[in-house]
Amino acid sequence: MKKSWKRLLGLDILSDKYAYSNDAEHGWVATEKIPEKWVKTTCGYCSVGCGMKVGVRGDRAVAVRGDEDHPVNRGKLCPKGLSEHHTLQARSRALRPLLKQKNEFQPVSWDTALDTMVEKFLSVQAKYGKQALGVLSTGQLVTEEFYALGKLIQLGFGTSNYDGNTTLCMASAVAGYKRSFGSDGPPGAYDDLAESDLVILIGANIADNHPILCQRLAENRQGTVVVVDPRVTKTAMLADLHLPVKPRSDIALLNGIGHVLIAESMIDAAYIERHTTGFEQLRTHLAAYTPSHVAGISGLTEEQVLDIARRFGRARAPFVAWTMGVNHSTQGAETVNAICNLSLLTGKLGFAGAAPFSITGQCNAMGSREASCTSSLPGYRKFESAEDRAEIAKLWNVDPSVIPTKRGHAYPDLVEGMVKKEIRALWIIATNPLVSFPNYDVLTQALGNLEFLVVQDGFHPTPTTLHADLVLPAAIWGEKEGTYTNSERRVSKVNAAVPPPGEALSDFEIFLRTAGQLGVRDKLFPNWTGPRDAFEEWRQVSKGRLCDYSGLSYELLETAGPIQWPHPQGTESTGTRRLYADGRFEHSDEKAKLFCIEWQPAPEQPSRQYPFVLNTGRTVEHWHTRTKTGEVEMLHRMSPRAWLEMNPTDAERLGLEMHDKVTLVSRRGQVDGVELRVTSIIAPGHVFLPFHYFEYNSNRLTLSAYDPISREPNYKQCAVRVERSH
Repeated sequence: MKKSWKRLLGLDILSDKYAYSNDAEHGWVATEKIPEKWVKTTCGYCSVGCGMKVGVRGDRAVAVRGDEDHPVNRGKLCPKGLSEHHTLQARSRALRPLLKQKNEFQPVSWDTALDTMVEKFLSVQAKYGKQALGVLSTGQLVTEEFYALGKLIQLGFGTSNYDGNTTLCMASAVAGYKRSFGSDGPPGAYDDLAESDLVILIGANIADNHPILCQRLAENRQGTVVVVDPRVTKTAMLADLHLPVKPRSDIALLNGIGHVLIAESMIDAAYIERHTTGFEQLRTHLAAYTPSHVAGISGLTEEQVLDIARRFGRARAPFVAWTMGVNHSTQGAETVNAICNLSLLTGKLGFAGAAPFSITGQCNAMGSREASCTSSLPGYRKFESAEDRAEIAKLWNVDPSVIPTKRGHAYPDLVEGMVKKEIRALWIIATNPLVSFPNYDVLTQALGNLEFLVVQDGFHPTPTTLHADLVLPAAIWGEKEGTYTNSERRVSKVNAAVPPPGEALSDFEIFLRTAGQLGVRDKLFPNWTGPRDAFEEWRQVSKGRLCDYSGLSYELLETAGPIQWPHPQGTESTGTRRLYADGRFEHSDEKAKLFCIEWQPAPEQPSRQYPFVLNTGRTVEHWHTRTKTGEVEMLHRMSPRAWLEMNPTDAERLGLEMHDKVTLVSRRGQVDGVELRVTSIIAPGHVFLPFHYFEYNSNRLTLSAYDPISREPNYKQCAVRVERSH
């Protein structure tokens, strides 16, 4: 190709190592970037569960495109998905086991690494007790890995102090569903976004966080879309109606809607009688939440409160969805109960368009919730139930006495246990808590108290791996096989497109080898050689449970495509679209519970010294702590650094202008040198900072406050002041 043509076509930026060719199908392209084959798989970022095809040439992933036949995304991908293949060749990939010796990392063999890990863990347990070992996992593994890890931790190492970073995003939804319906499991489907005549999104900025779901809203021709959010998010801009509530006032608004539904006889008394308990107590409780009272708390007008309540009551099929704006609260689980109350009061769930629907965070947070041993036993079995413990013990061929009678420490309590020196060794898997966990200083103190820290990740260095005594290099998305379950309970196949780099191994293989070093592989994983073996056992363990996988197989998922659970063995269906259509719930009496939820103010209020309420969140270009997306050049260029949003009124009062560098200060720490964005999408008295950036770590500011039910952190409201940086 002539150099002038390369420049004209913008190809002069490509490395000269590529050979160029011209053909009718591709035009002028780098031949090294033309795939020789396409491998079907599922995206490894958020919980939408988009189908994609990875283009492979040799042993390199060179392209990605959406799978046109996939029912979730229908060929579309967001910026992260379109560039996901670049993460596989990132400069920061972890390539070999590293053991810290004299404060420096030294490469070691896998045998040495796993020998050291098992020896250190057992030594700590011998000295301080079994529960002195903690494990902190992720929502990024395949379900087969979660299942294997749960058995390894509970039965192999004998500790129940195992949780995942899903507690930081979805624990409140899990706890809320369990309280209201008797089990975890979102009852609706993505199609409801298009089929509902009233979609209410509470604290859910799907345009940034789950952008592919916006196409479902675009398909909704008959319905009204309402966004309840303190900030004028991208999603609010797309909505028919935006309700700019004050932070932390959503419970008051939900109770106000319930008040109007009862007062104006827009409830389904027959459904309430047949399928719920607690109505009379709730009726009495909601009497105080008049439109006037709710308006005073929420910042809305009485007319707005009445309007949204009447819209809900008159809707044929109201759909209420939420994400972190609800979950990230000390009342997150109770807010979920207040949402479920509305569906139950009107009997509007279990059919097309009608559901209280949690939009999950990570690609396989649902798989973790279903199959691991964190907040529940596999198959949504309860630790507290002797019947459930006996059932899982029989399936695992172990004595019921080895099954814990209660869950171990949740994520925040693991950290507190490290601070108190009750937890002395920790295994962190595929998460980066030094960026994602609230109150950075408390976490660094906790990690400093450990006698041995293992971090297993696909990337190194990260802020967390640098603290490790041992780093285990793991395969990531695109390099391993298994399944993911998305927010609508749809199980999708995940396939390896390329081998992992260097000496990295799949998490599944690491767990099996660890079991071998521990001497329990044959007992826990008899004849297991790969993820398929775990999937086959998991099918039997889930059989008869709400999350029934028994009718699924790898072959069916490959040929028929992704399928929603429950999918019992012998069924001819393509999955269960919606739960609770028959009004039978998972409590022992088969009735749902109505809860009386009292609104409470945020745990930290603004003051003269700290006059602003800080909100944190995501941007569409990046994922969590940027471990992956920070290494993708196109995403980094689109959003290279954090920013602070401030209302023009506040900026003028402080003498600040657009692009000024500012410092945020809270009672716990400060973040320096953030670029200011002056914009009316944020209300006066509030500021917004994305949480992805370690250099501008919002969790140096956030507080150690947690939902007492779910143990999820209160990320969304803390008090700060803003100063010009010096």
